[in-house]
Amino acid sequence: QAQLVESGGGLVQAGGSLRLSCAASGRTFSGATMGWFRQTPGKEREFVAAISWTGSRTYYADSVKGRFWISRDNAKNMAYLQMNSLTPEDTAVYFCAASGGYNIREGEYAYWGQGTQVTVSS
Repeated sequence: QAQLVESGGGLVQAGGSLRLSCAASGRTFSGATMGWFRQTPGKEREFVAAISWTGSRTYYADSVKGRFWISRDNAKNMAYLQMNSLTPEDTAVYFCAASGGYNIREGEYAYWGQGTQVTVSS
């Protein structure tokens, strides 16, 4: 069964960094674009970043561009989100997801993890 499991969330002070990891089952990961999304209470889930299967293409939301870095290790079936210069506005539950194509739209992602909480204190 396809599975994605996030880890690495936690509490960090503003200006700090966190690295999120997403472990994927082989069936989910192979050939897939990996994306990161985030959601805060009362708001819709929003796109954060995506990376193509080969890693040759990446795309970031304007709100995180220049601060966040998405990467993947296909040999380990892992995807990562390095988050730097964090602000309280980055506080959210972060989800990784897998898509069969290179997409940024939430509806195009068929597989989702359970999410990991990131809290940035001021």
